[in-house]
Amino acid sequence: MNPKIIIRHEIDTDVGAIREVTAAAFMTLEISNHTEQFIIEALRTAKALTVSLVAELNGAVIGHIAFSPVSISNDTRGWYGLGPVSVLPTYQHQGIGAWLIQEGLSRLKAMNGRGCCLVGHPDYYRKFGFKNPSGLLVEGVPPEVFFALSFDGHYPQGTVTFHEGFRADGKAAG
Repeated sequence: MNPKIIIRHEIDTDVGAIREVTAAAFMTLEISNHTEQFIIEALRTAKALTVSLVAELNGAVIGHIAFSPVSISNDTRGWYGLGPVSVLPTYQHQGIGAWLIQEGLSRLKAMNGRGCCLVGHPDYYRKFGFKNPSGLLVEGVPPEVFFALSFDGHYPQGTVTFHEGFRADGKAAG
């Protein structure tokens, strides 16, 4: 990891750079609908970005991660959704995304969060302790790509609903 990279909370002047980093990071990803930058903007507008961190190198934003509250059908509170996580293509595969994930999870724990879940690549998130929990699901999402990490070892049972911002597609409503 480049020692000149710092992880910090986003600030207002980062918004444009976060949009650009996110769009670039997902541009060539076939499984993406290419709406990730709109999701972040919708979460920010709804004031649902519980944790929003950037990776900065020499004053430039090169990565970003967002965490927002999720709802669970059994009324369990204190769970968050991870995503999107983005790193500029030039800086991918250098551990920056992993560092953003670890730092974000650490901050959720420090806020007394109870757990985190996400929809993501089956081979990537297990190294952070995420697993495919039985009895916890997202409607319409295959269980092999839905992951959860409990901070206290207890997994709620029920259906997870991510914030409505995850449906943002960049098209004006109307």
